[in-house]
This record gives sequence, structure tokens and C-alpha cells, in this order.
Amino acid sequence: MIYNIRHAIHPNDFKLLQTNQIRDAFLLPELFTSDQMNLCYTHYDRLIIGGVQPVKSSVALKTFEPLKADFFLQRREIGIVNVGGKGTITVDGKDFTLLNKEALYVGRGNKELTFHPGESPQYYFNSAPAHVAYQTKKISADDAEVTEIGSQDTSNHRTIRKLIVSSIVDTCQLQMGLTEIKKGSVWNTMPPHIHDRRMEVYFYFDLPDEQVVCHFIGEPLETRHIFVKNNEAVISPPWSIHSGAGTSSYSFIWGMAGENLDYTDMDPVNRVDLR
Repeated sequence: MIYNIRHAIHPNDFKLLQTNQIRDAFLLPELFTSDQMNLCYTHYDRLIIGGVQPVKSSVALKTFEPLKADFFLQRREIGIVNVGGKGTITVDGKDFTLLNKEALYVGRGNKELTFHPGESPQYYFNSAPAHVAYQTKKISADDAEVTEIGSQDTSNHRTIRKLIVSSIVDTCQLQMGLTEIKKGSVWNTMPPHIHDRRMEVYFYFDLPDEQVVCHFIGEPLETRHIFVKNNEAVISPPWSIHSGAGTSSYSFIWGMAGENLDYTDMDPVNRVDLR
């Protein structure tokens, strides 16, 4: 296991950061390494972001020193999305098979969580503190709530697949979903918004080689940007917008943690007011 810790940054301090400092604070560039668990513990709502790519052997999710826990999910819940080929996850002796873009929610108190090789699976996950032990549940493509929004005229035509949300599975605070940008469109989360009651992480994937996404971060009147490659993630503080434009079509997983499970809880930002 390889892990790092990211501390919260005040928006006034964010304005003073240079490009490399912004990337060091918010970009997660290496989430998939063969047969290795990669984690980031962020102090924004104590969310853990991680990825694992079992190739030759199974990889178990173990506790690590900063958690001060006997096992990883002793006081946590976790949401997992497979962004690769077919694979299997074992949760306390029970196997769950995930196809591409299927999800698994695992509640607090489960002691064994093992990721197995298969048809080149890549498991991306978010984990948040939990106060209740909710039931483990697989969310297939048929289980997701699907919404199509935006248009080709505004270059933001996209499909939103809600996977781990309160209308599908009981969670303490974790929410996750997947957005697919239609061919010919580039913008995600446009028009943008903020939600001071929860933080968010964007994980970009299905992005062809040599293509990038320009992810926008910062307060609406003080935006900055981070160029993101395939299989990279960006941490978005509660005071920041989270939006991006790609040089080709792509997909991304959004994950949220905080005090409100209402998906529509957001404060919209007018496009013409952005700076």
C-alpha cells in the first residue's frame, strides 16, 4: 500500500499558489499500479480516494496507520466503481462480480475486502467516515438512475448515471456517480455550481492517449485550472467550482462526502459571472 495525506487549504491561501503547488495539493496522478493499493487521505470531510489494479494476485484493503483502526471499514463506508474489465471483489466471504462501470457499496463493519484479478479490472473507490452500518449492495447498469442533460449546441451534452445515491442505496454520507460526455461535446458540469455542505472528487477516465481535460478549480471569481490525463483525479474543496473541458470525449466519476445527501443541494453559478 502507498498512501499520502492532503491537508485542507483556505481559499485565501489558494489564490497565492503557483501551478506546481496547486497540482501537489489537489491532483491525484497515480491511482493505478499493478498489484498495489494507492490511497490518498484528504482532510476535506476525511474522504479517502484510491485505486487498485490486481493483475497477478489479489489485493486486500488493509488498515493503515493514520486511521488508528483495527481494520479499514471499522468506522468507514466505501464505494467502488470498476472502470476496467470484469472483476470480482470479496466482502467478508461473499463474492461480487463487477462489469465495467458497475459499482459496489460496502458498509461499515466489514472486515475483509479483497480485489481479485479478472479481465483487467481497475477498481476506483471513495471512502468516508460512517456512523451506521448499512447493507452491502451491488449497483449494476440497470440499477443506476440515468439522466441526459445539456445539448450539442452548448458543447455539454452528457449522460449522468447516479450509482451510490440515497434513492438507490442507504449510505451515511458517501455519494458517487458517473458522467459520460457525448462525442462532439467537451464540457462537464457546465453551468457550474458549488456546495459548501460537501466536498467532491472528480476521477477522469476513458480519455484517449495524448488527450487531456482542463479541470477548473477555485472560487467562482478566482478560478484556476489543472490539466488532467487519463485515470487521474482532482480534489475539489467545498468552496470551489468543479468543471472541466476535454480535448476529446471522456467519462468521469464524481464522489461526494459531507453533511447532506440531497443530490440537488447546490448553489448554481452563472456562466457570465465566472472569472
